[in-house]
Amino acid sequence: MPIQVLMPALSPTMEKGRLSRWLAQEGDAVKPGDVIAEIETDKATMEVEAADEGVLARIVVPEGTDDVPVNAVIAIIAAEGETVEAAAAAADATPAPQAKPRTQEAASPAPEAASPAPETVSPAPEAAARPAPEAAGPAAASTGGRVFASPLARRVAKEAGVDLSALKGSGPRGRIIERDVLEAKKSGVAAKPQAGAAPAVLAAAPDGAAVRAMFAPGSYEEIPLDGMRRTIARRLVESKQTIPHFYLTADCEIDALLALRQQLNAAAPRDADGRPEWKVSVNDLVVKAFAGALRRTPDANVSFAGDAILRHRPVDVGVAVSIPGGLITPVVRDADRLAISALSQQIRDLAARAQNRRLKPEEYTGGSAAVSNLGMYGVREFAAVINPPHATILAVGEGQQRVIVKNGQPAVATMMTVTLSVDHRAVDGVLGARLLQAFRALVENPAAILA
Repeated sequence: MPIQVLMPALSPTMEKGRLSRWLAQEGDAVKPGDVIAEIETDKATMEVEAADEGVLARIVVPEGTDDVPVNAVIAIIAAEGETVEAAAAAADATPAPQAKPRTQEAASPAPEAASPAPETVSPAPEAAARPAPEAAGPAAASTGGRVFASPLARRVAKEAGVDLSALKGSGPRGRIIERDVLEAKKSGVAAKPQAGAAPAVLAAAPDGAAVRAMFAPGSYEEIPLDGMRRTIARRLVESKQTIPHFYLTADCEIDALLALRQQLNAAAPRDADGRPEWKVSVNDLVVKAFAGALRRTPDANVSFAGDAILRHRPVDVGVAVSIPGGLITPVVRDADRLAISALSQQIRDLAARAQNRRLKPEEYTGGSAAVSNLGMYGVREFAAVINPPHATILAVGEGQQRVIVKNGQPAVATMMTVTLSVDHRAVDGVLGARLLQAFRALVENPAAILA
């Protein structure tokens, strides 16, 4: 029986991804563990491995295709004892997902998935949906009480208050797509009854046409949103609208920290060419100090879970990393327990693989807190947005020489301003202040960081 290779879910939040490259071609023999394709999500590029032995009979989704839904059939493998022709014929009878290639307009999102099969290669969290019927029009978009619409159209309709059952789909086989919903919203028709309805939690995205109308044609360059930028936009809006942020700011004297860094780097072991095997940065020491502060303030090492607060045993700290096109926060596990040299090397490794989108899902999910450092760009202070499920994020500014008062006399010291953003649902004001106080004490007495 033909084996379907499905679009895998590479992270808990993944809904669709880009099939960036096929590493196997039709007619190639594959065995379990062989890498056959590369999938690009909003955060990373991952390899898809074959789980069964056979021959790759048909590639259903061509490489370079965007917005392929999780659970969609991307290829067919002919199993042992089955001819390639028979498996390919089965693939031809399976509707391919209508995901858009990168060269097409973004107004043609993919339908949910192709029809299911007895065997699959890639696990997926939900069963695949059956394809829509062939006829067009409202009757095709809704059959037996079910409305056939793309996942993106459903989400946009929910946010805009549009009744999908009243729309005529213009997508493949009458499926309702995002363009249909946007046109209905613009014309003001097909609105859902608002009586007794609760207000939407999240604001709708700005009307692209309305924004473009504010500027002269040809006066701007239009850069389409990729998956990462869409996810960043969605998650930050959700964070600011659903998490009650409050902010605590403190100035830390870091001259002792800078002296400790110099001593650590001077004592680092050297390779055969005399180069240090590792080099500690100020950011490494800040991450280590924040992890130590969380260990000393365990009630702040938490996540808000809706019906409970999760107090974590390990101290896992995310480190914000800027990458082309966006931002990602890989997580350093047990950051409080790592030696400073091991923590420094781990941060560099995670950052390097983040730049190439080679992080594994477990390396950028979880954690209870994060550090975002813009000091190297000359930023004195800022407030960062919490990244759920974290309850806190520490925004770190530049170390600057300032005139301060010591023992009643003016003195010059290197000061660093930090701002702690806090989820008030999980961490109250006094607890947040205690966490920041513990961090400041470690930074100003850095020998305790290494204990």
